[in-house]
Amino acid sequence: MSLIRLKIVTPEKLVLEQEAYSVTLPVIGGEVTILPDHIPYIGSLAPGEIFIRREIEGEPEALATSGGFVEFHGNTLTLLADTAEAAEEIDIDRAEEGRKRAEELMRERGSIDEEEYARVAASLEKQLIRLKVARKHRSRGGFTLPEEE
Repeated sequence: MSLIRLKIVTPEKLVLEQEAYSVTLPVIGGEVTILPDHIPYIGSLAPGEIFIRREIEGEPEALATSGGFVEFHGNTLTLLADTAEAAEEIDIDRAEEGRKRAEELMRERGSIDEEEYARVAASLEKQLIRLKVARKHRSRGGFTLPEEE
């Protein structure tokens, strides 16, 4: 059975490098699932959940992402993500505080310009995704990213 070589990189670090059977990604306009021997693909990674299956019948592992870029070629899938966090890495209290701050700023729309409003809206979306992934997948046992060396 063929597998995908998956590599997830953020500006801060190499998040994950492993083999997988399938990877489902949030992309602009929807969702795409990459399987071994998929046609070459380049796209924009949208904010949302990344689902990784290491085996055909295995439970998917989830990460939260706030966007980036995706490239698949020759059974190698590379994600250049703005952020990528496993459920166990997400500090729910901190994410909840970030959500509340962003919502307060959104209510003050009249006092901020369009650029600042867009930045706050993106921050709110990021915090909501982080909370969703953390709450949904922590109870299932999820997976933990390898420790940095």
